[in-house]
Parts: sequence; structure tokens; C-alpha cells
Amino acid sequence: MRKSKRHSPSKFRNWVAYLIPLGLLGLAITLQAVAPPALTQLQLMVFDEYQSLKPRVKTPLPVQVVDIDEESLAQLGQWPWPRNELARLVDVVSESGAAAVVIDVLLSEPDRLSPQTVAGMLPDWPEYQNARQVILNRISHDDLLAQSLSRANSVLGFALDDDNHDEIPRMKAGLVKAGDPPDAFLPKFGGNISALPVLAEAANGYGAISLMQDADGVVRRASMLVSVAGHILPTLDAEALRVAQSASTYIVKSTNASGEQSFGSTGGVVGIKIGALSVPTDSQGRIWVRYADQISQPISARRLLLGDFDPAELAGKIVLLGSSAAGLSRPQPTPVLGVAPALQIRAQILETLISGEFLYQPDWAKGAEILSLVLLGLLLIWLLPRWGPLWCALIGLTAIGTAIGGSWILFAQYNALISPIYFAVVIILVYLTQSLQVYLASEKERQEVRGAFSRYLSPVLVEQLANDPTMLRLGGEMRQVTVLFCDIRGFTRISEQLAPEELTQLLNRFLTPLTEVILNEQGTIDKYMGDCIMAFWNAPVNVPHHEYHACRAALQMLEALEHLNRSLQREAQEPGRTAQTLKMGIGVNSGSALAGNLGSEQRFDYSILGDSVNLAARLEGQSKTYGVEILISEDTFAKVPGLASLELDLLQVVGKTEPVRIFTLVGDESVARTESFKKAQALQLAMLDAYRARNWDRALQLIDQLRESGPESAQGYFSIFGDRIRGFQANPPGPDWDGVERRLTK
Repeated sequence: MRKSKRHSPSKFRNWVAYLIPLGLLGLAITLQAVAPPALTQLQLMVFDEYQSLKPRVKTPLPVQVVDIDEESLAQLGQWPWPRNELARLVDVVSESGAAAVVIDVLLSEPDRLSPQTVAGMLPDWPEYQNARQVILNRISHDDLLAQSLSRANSVLGFALDDDNHDEIPRMKAGLVKAGDPPDAFLPKFGGNISALPVLAEAANGYGAISLMQDADGVVRRASMLVSVAGHILPTLDAEALRVAQSASTYIVKSTNASGEQSFGSTGGVVGIKIGALSVPTDSQGRIWVRYADQISQPISARRLLLGDFDPAELAGKIVLLGSSAAGLSRPQPTPVLGVAPALQIRAQILETLISGEFLYQPDWAKGAEILSLVLLGLLLIWLLPRWGPLWCALIGLTAIGTAIGGSWILFAQYNALISPIYFAVVIILVYLTQSLQVYLASEKERQEVRGAFSRYLSPVLVEQLANDPTMLRLGGEMRQVTVLFCDIRGFTRISEQLAPEELTQLLNRFLTPLTEVILNEQGTIDKYMGDCIMAFWNAPVNVPHHEYHACRAALQMLEALEHLNRSLQREAQEPGRTAQTLKMGIGVNSGSALAGNLGSEQRFDYSILGDSVNLAARLEGQSKTYGVEILISEDTFAKVPGLASLELDLLQVVGKTEPVRIFTLVGDESVARTESFKKAQALQLAMLDAYRARNWDRALQLIDQLRESGPESAQGYFSIFGDRIRGFQANPPGPDWDGVERRLTK
């Protein structure tokens, strides 16, 4: 018996059942190894979220931003400024004791405001000759800036551009390579846009000014070295760090260097030593920028040129000179700061390098991910057919939660970047594949249940039976429900006037739109009894605020009946047609009822029983007596305070020993907010007080006012109630009269 059971297809013991999940497991592991762009982007999004949740703590670091901001441009003129002004700015920074002056602006063209350029613009007239000569004797602004750069610890930048082939920049520092040649791993560019040669020559450092973006345009990583037309060159960030330390050489450590193994294949760059700082990098010589959630507070360039600053703010610091002004700032998306000026991003890069808070992806991460995928994937493939989807879902969710939690702890505590995305994907794939096979087998059984009972039960109940066959038994449960009865008034008279076919058609036209209203308001149709509909809410499924939905359905049913009557009137204009105008009464009550499968062992249906059901039926019958279209009980009224309702009477119906307050529903919230309704409601309450106090004259006065200004739908009630009061006025009730109207017959 055991052997037979082990190989039974219904228990998923057949080895064929494992082919699809095993194939998906292999595919997921392949995706993890290949890392297609879509999954890589998901991984980056996780790392972005980690940085947003735990950004770098902003601490004082020797990096200062000098901003050519809007205020500076407004006071000193539009960009580009004359290079002599830039020279003066560099001198001020240098004389303040800055460790390095980093020009984060590309200076690739000669100064258009230089004396030589201005002299060439003067007309070739004799009277201008002396002026031209004086101007030509002045030193050019570019030369002035070059002199300032040579006096300062300055760093200038060139732009990376595949389409431009200026002369390849000359590296201003030595480069020592340890291990595999790094050239093949560094970001590659075909060309560059160089700075003006006289300026580039004068600067102590010269690096690539361009920021590196990921495929989605976000700046997450910063390169330390790049390859331009086959030449290794530093970036502006690396040069800023080198010049600030007065270092002369970069030491690049790659795989297969001493202490670094690549296990038979070249792996890439491991780290770069810049002066006294050792910078761990990824295989392409990049670092992850560890963003703080606050920008570096800049000093306005205007303040420096006016001397309105403390030199201690710049002393010993790497000073970034650039602009955040609109049109000059080169804004870029970042994981933490949103879209930020390139100047601020560069400050974050330098702060990351100096703080030593380096994010990194461990070398063992990929191998650990693959191993965990294989082990847990195979475990789920084996367990799911035996333990079922629920227990395996718990195992899978626990594993995914552990992976996510471990990934976060490694980031928060150790700055390690390990994405749980691949792991989660494969676990979900394996689980869904095996669960689908379980589902298909059980769905066949559910279809059999649906086919057997769909002709006898409501669709909602059929689904519940399909999901839980144990419901196929007699019995029920007590639930809080709202019950609605509606009935055509004078149906007997109408039926006598119509042929059976016409009567059937009329009933269908009456019942169809009302049924649609009830279903749209989440109600359940219990039964049709000739011209009567019984419906209820909050069973078999929960319906929040079921009293409100039932009242809304009652109001919309009146609107639907009005549309039907207009159609009948139009049709009556045709020759040989009899005009029919339908009226109906609606009763609504809320309370507890027994809801469940009621009937016999041979046949049963889902329905409700109880006093609350009986009261709703009695209210529908009394709606005609009170001359209104909708009667609702006090229990329903208490749950719909925002709707427009008028209290009508204290009524005791057959089968009830205690009277209930009854109300008529005259409109929705918009009606309830009108001044006319508020006035009518106050008059109605005052009239009932006078009536119950036997103040017949006062009650009749208020009735007359209500007949003039009260709701149209309650005019029948005002007339009927006025007749009752006049009857009491002529024949006062006895001393035991309590104001209750008793209707003790059906």
C-alpha cells in the first residue's frame, strides 16, 4: 500500500510532476548568474531604499562647497564670468589655506571677455589705436587664471565624450598597477572635451568631471579611474583627494595581486590607494556613493569676492567651486537627495571617500545566493506535494523574510549590499509552480460542486460551497442583517386588467431594474413572491454599513420605478395600449436573524429567519396605511443619521409586544442638508410632541404647515395623520392612551 501511495499521481509522487519546478529553479539560478537588466534594476531599487531608510550620518568633514549661486550672479553678472574674477576667487580660496581648490566647471573655451578678445572687437579707426594698444598690453584673463591655478593646490576637469576627440589629457600623477591590468575593467570612453590647455597645464590635478549614471539615470556610483581612448585617467574626485594630500602616485590593486585570488580568471579592480587613503572599489574601479540626507551647506561666491567670510571656513579643506544656479548646476537624480546639483553630488562623493563609509558587495554574495536558492528550492519542490501549500508558504515566507532581514542587517551594520531579490523570485516561482498543480487538481473537484448546485443556489453561496464543502449541511448562525421587502400596490387590480403574457412581461420589467439596484448595493436576493421582493444585507458575506446600503437601495428603487412608469406612459400613447402606473411600498428593518441553509435534508436554500425579518415585512405592509413609499424601523434609522428621514409614529404590529418608532425615508444626504428638510423635520417632531401630549389644535396647526412645506413623498402621511388627529379631537382617547398605534392584524 505504501508503494502504491508513493507513486499515486493524486499525491504528486510521480517524478514527472517535478520537471516544471526543477526547470524553473534552473532558470531562476541562470537569471541570478546572468543578471539581466530588469533584475539588476530591481536590485538597485532595493539598495536605494536601504540608503533612504538609513542614510549616512552627516558629520563635519574637510569638504566645503563654494557656490556661484543666483545671488552671486545677480550681483556680479551673468555667467560666464570674466576669468579674472575666477582667478580672484581661486586666490581667495587658496590664501585662506584650502587643501585643494577643485573647479567643478568645464573651462574648454577661451575667455570671451579677455582683453585680447575685446581689443579685436574695436573698430579699425585711428582714434581707437591707442586704446587697442593699451588693452593688448594687458595680460589675458586666461593667463591670470592660469597663474592663480599654479599658485593654488588646484584641480581642473575635462568632460568625457565619445563623439569628441580632443587631445588625450596628460595624467599629472604616476600610476602603479598590481595584479591583472585594470584597463579592461574600467569604464571606457572614446574621447573627451579638454579644458583650455593653458589652464590644464597650470593646474596641479586634472580629472574627468563627468558623473557616471546607471541605466536609469541615477547617480549611485562614482568612478575613480576611467579609460579614454585606451589611456587610464583619474576622475575629478580622485584628483581632488590626491592633490589635497600632495600625493604623487595612484596604486591600483586588481585580482591576482598579492593576497587577491581570481581562481583562474581575471576578476577586476579590487581597490585604489590614493595617498594615505585606501579606497575599496568594485571590479570597475567604482565606489558606491554613501549619501547623507542633508546637502553640504555652501558659501556663496559673492561673499568670498566681497571678503564677507571667515577664512577658517576654508582652511585645510577640499573646496569645491561650482554652481547650483539654474542652467549651470547639471542636476542629476540620486537615491536619497532626489534631483540634486552635480556640485552637491560631488561633495557627497568626497565625503564618502574621506569618511571611509564605503558600501560594498561581498565577493561571496553571489555564491551564497546560488547555494541558498538550490537548497531551499529543492526543499520546497520536495515538501510542497507532501505538506501542502499552506505550510510551504510559511516556510517560503520565513525564508524570504530571513533573507530580507539579513540583507538589511548587513547593510545597516556592515555597509554590505546583498540583494534578496533573486532569492525571493526563485522561491516564489517554485512555490507558485507546485501550488498551481495542487490548485488544478482541487479545482476539478470544485467545478463538480459548482455544476451540481449552481442551478439551486446563489453565485456567492456556490463559491463558498466550492471552497468549503462542509457547508452542505442544515443549520445556520445568528447575524446582524438589514432586511428589505417591496411590493406593488394594487397588484390584484392590475392583474385583472392584463392577459397572462402581458402580466408576466410587466412583472419582469418591474423586477429586473429593482434587482439590479439591490445587487449593485451588495444585497442578496432571497426570493421573489409574485410581485414582492425579499432581500437582505450582511449575509452570507459581510457588508460593512449594511443599513446604509439597504436605504440607498430603497431610494434608488423608487428612482428605477419612476423611470419604468415614464416608459409605460410613453408606450400607452400607442393605439390599443392601456396606461399602467405602478406604485410600491418598501419596508426596511435591521436586527439579528438566523442565516443559513434552511429546508429539509432533500432540499434546502440559503435564507434568513427571525423577528427582524417579520418586522420588515409588516413595515412594507403598513407603508400604504401611512401614505408613504418607504418605512424604516428605528434600528435602521439609528445607523443612517446622514440620510433624510422623518419620524412618523409609534407602531405596534402583529407578532410584536413592544411598539417601535417608524420613520419614512425621503432622500439622501444632499436632501438632509437642505434648509427645507431641516425645517420640515423640526415641524414634524414638534407635531408629534403636540400629538402625544393631546394638544390636538397645536398638532393640526403644525400638520397644516407641513402640508404646505413638507416633502412631497410624505404628503399622503400628513393627510392621513391629520384625519387621525381630527378623529381624536372629536372623540378623545381614554386616559390609558399612550400614543401607540396598534395594527394587530395582518
